[in-house]
Amino acid sequence: MCSSCMGISSSQRSKKSVDMEICRREDKLEISELDPFLAELLRQIPASTNPEGAPAAEKRLFSPPADRSKTEQCSEWKLYVEPELRRLFRTATETVAADLEQLNGNEKPFANRKLRIPTQHADAWLNALNQARLVIAAKYNFSDGELCDHYRSPIGSRRDLGLFQLNFYGFLQEFILREIDGCSEKTSD
Repeated sequence: MCSSCMGISSSQRSKKSVDMEICRREDKLEISELDPFLAELLRQIPASTNPEGAPAAEKRLFSPPADRSKTEQCSEWKLYVEPELRRLFRTATETVAADLEQLNGNEKPFANRKLRIPTQHADAWLNALNQARLVIAAKYNFSDGELCDHYRSPIGSRRDLGLFQLNFYGFLQEFILREIDGCSEKTSD
């Protein structure tokens, strides 16, 4: 069994030492002690994957494999590969949305919510988080400097929130990759 935990805080003024904890427990990745802000960012993952109305995001997600001058390759890509990519992206987003339904009930206090992600859904989560990050980056046209500024604060605009969201999703991707990769190495020993 692989198990590790990491805590993060969404507020430096928090009285608690850790606002959110992310752990692997047996066959699930568990995110606990969710505050309403981070829980809302999680719930926005499926909507954030939608490139509709943002041609730059659509282009980023479905870019052709070659220069437009190679019309045969580009048309084959559009005909054979792009529909499968769209299906794969939609399926991953649906899996994540189903997992996120755990955060929709109101049977217990919101601050103590836990999100349990089955490890077999890790690939879908990585896919959906990557889609969301690409779409957000394209919609806001972030510069390389902004994308590398992980200490930017406070959140003063929707664009700042988008950058925070992009970085938070990247953090989740990193944790999922580390946990899945680390556990596969331990089981192959």
